[in-house]
Amino acid sequence: MDEPRRTFSYCGLCDACCGVVVDHDGARVRSIRGDPDDPLSRGHVCPKVVAHADLQEDPDRLRRPLRRRGNDWEEISWADALDEVGAGLARVTRECGSDAVGVVFGNPAGHHAATLLALPFFASVLGTHNVFSANSTDAWPRMLASLLVYGNQALLPVPDIDRTRFLLVLGANPAVSNGSLLTAPDCGRRIADIRRRGGRVVVVDPRRTETAALADRHLFIRPETDVLLLLALLHVVLGEGPVCPGALAGLLDGEEELRAIAQAYPPERVAALVGIEAATIAGLAREFRGASPAVCYGRMGTTTQSFGTSASWLIDALNLVTGNTDREGGAMFARPVVDLAGLAERLGRRGSSGRRPSRATGLPDLDGEQPLAALAAEMETPGPGRIRALLTVAANPVLSRPGGTRLDHALAGLDFMAAIDLYVNETTRHAHVILPALAPLECDRLPVLEYAYAVRHAARHAPPVLRADPQAREDWRILLDILSAAGRRRGGLRGAAWRASAAAACAIGPNRVLDLLLRTGPHRLSLAKLDAAPHGLDLGPLQPRLAAHLKEAGRRAQLAPEPCRRDLERVERFLADDVRRAAGELRLVSRRTMRGMNTWLANCRRLAPARDSCTLQIHPLDAKARGLTDEGRAEVSSEAGTIEVAVELTDGMMPGTVSLPFGWGHGRHGARAGLASRHPGASINDVIADDRVDTLSGTSAFEGAPVRVRPVGAAAPAVPPVKGRCS
Repeated sequence: MDEPRRTFSYCGLCDACCGVVVDHDGARVRSIRGDPDDPLSRGHVCPKVVAHADLQEDPDRLRRPLRRRGNDWEEISWADALDEVGAGLARVTRECGSDAVGVVFGNPAGHHAATLLALPFFASVLGTHNVFSANSTDAWPRMLASLLVYGNQALLPVPDIDRTRFLLVLGANPAVSNGSLLTAPDCGRRIADIRRRGGRVVVVDPRRTETAALADRHLFIRPETDVLLLLALLHVVLGEGPVCPGALAGLLDGEEELRAIAQAYPPERVAALVGIEAATIAGLAREFRGASPAVCYGRMGTTTQSFGTSASWLIDALNLVTGNTDREGGAMFARPVVDLAGLAERLGRRGSSGRRPSRATGLPDLDGEQPLAALAAEMETPGPGRIRALLTVAANPVLSRPGGTRLDHALAGLDFMAAIDLYVNETTRHAHVILPALAPLECDRLPVLEYAYAVRHAARHAPPVLRADPQAREDWRILLDILSAAGRRRGGLRGAAWRASAAAACAIGPNRVLDLLLRTGPHRLSLAKLDAAPHGLDLGPLQPRLAAHLKEAGRRAQLAPEPCRRDLERVERFLADDVRRAAGELRLVSRRTMRGMNTWLANCRRLAPARDSCTLQIHPLDAKARGLTDEGRAEVSSEAGTIEVAVELTDGMMPGTVSLPFGWGHGRHGARAGLASRHPGASINDVIADDRVDTLSGTSAFEGAPVRVRPVGAAAPAVPPVKGRCS
């Protein structure tokens, strides 16, 4: 056994990127705890941090390539595995064209800068346009709103919660997530600090969340009506005073158009549907306008619904017209060490939408990437460009996106599938070959995306902490090796080009690219400088940036982008719908727990629940009307499917609304995760149709899906079927 060592690194399982101190022997974690000298997290870690040790020791984790043989698997060599994957991709591209290959990468890939660099390169050289990522599951509405409002999809507003006096939270639970599109370790403490310094926190959510418990006030809201609430807030703000642009004076377009829009939505008009009294809406608007500074922040509840892009736009508009954008304590914009927004400007890649919509569904792309909501249809729909082969990288879309059952069937019909993953999971069980990934502490990491929306400027580089198997490879290298293998099998000029491209990329390596990006970034750093600061570098608080950025680019912020104005027709139809719920219909919203991260930590020993925590939370009045009892079993159904779950009665749910946790459903035959299969729960995505989307962005609408709930074994009520309304 090696001598005990201590290494400073960061967790990286979620956006928070908390600093950690790892005691280890080179191969196994002996202990892991928070690093008090980390400039962002200051010693904080959440329960998920123990997953690093569990991942290293998990007997179900893959350590050798696997090849499927019927219903079983066999270990094969890396050479044979890469050759088989290369042959499969080469055959499909030769017979059906490059677009017949789809590439899907999941959330964990986004936490590895080297993988982020390699994936678009891989897809570009291969020639496929069918690239999908977890971003289209929940982040596209926010990114598209940034493109429409600020002209750059990488300009993501960061709520400056450390300096604000009033925080308005819509559909987010940062006390559990530690921020989402918001890198804010120990976010619960940061929110509590707002109140300690005399500020106020208001949470608007269909569920009384952990964040709501920290707030001065919690307001229930009916799912998918955030857009109406925001319009009513703007009605009051704009009707009772002038626009106060602050630092953005002279840089705003569309004030009159926004006024005209908001004028049509007084609180009295929307209150009944929103579920908040008109006087309360008006009071909230005045309180927000009068606070200095204030910031409105929305996340999953506002971006994973049918009006995700419009809700994100209106959050920006509220911050803009009250002078709370580009100011301390308001909505600010980070200038990270790798400045993605600045890089996009220099490369002329600020973003685009709808230039290459989905062949099968017509849903818009975002900057050339396809929406995951269209994945199953792209496999099923005949014609040129139909996906016949798939490569997944750290992805489990069968559980992580709506229409899971449909996608399950579509994957079974592919000509070829390969995966880069830690596990045989609910998606990769369909693969012909699985190539084992490295665990996070075995990888070289630099948090590029996470620091692009951090509450404070910081930087760090984390070389590998633990020694990986000598034959193991990082994701980026596996992708390039697949490309080279496919080139050998493809032959001809195209095959030679694939091999040459892979060889050149391997010779350069991702760290040379990252070092160049650091050296040319706004803080003029390098990997060597970061390595000399093992706890990370504190680069100071956020500073105003947007005004200077817009002036330099010759642009103005748009208060009323034309696509969002068009989307108001859909909002009007929603508002005018007098029959808002069929008999027995409830609206479903998701939730997350501190001990989970999407679908991929379910097999970690110390994160496993002691009891069934995949429960349907329901208000006692709704439960009584349906004959449901606490800890009983319920059947949840929709036109997409039916699942069975345990019941949890709570007055923390708004009447008419129910909640299921995200990331469950580990009972599918063929997955190899023994611990997870003993606590399988049910997948919320088996009762949400994949054609229920935000039409502006193509993002799946998880929140607010109509469902029916009844006791297990009860006769179905004689009521009409539930139909999706906003898609």
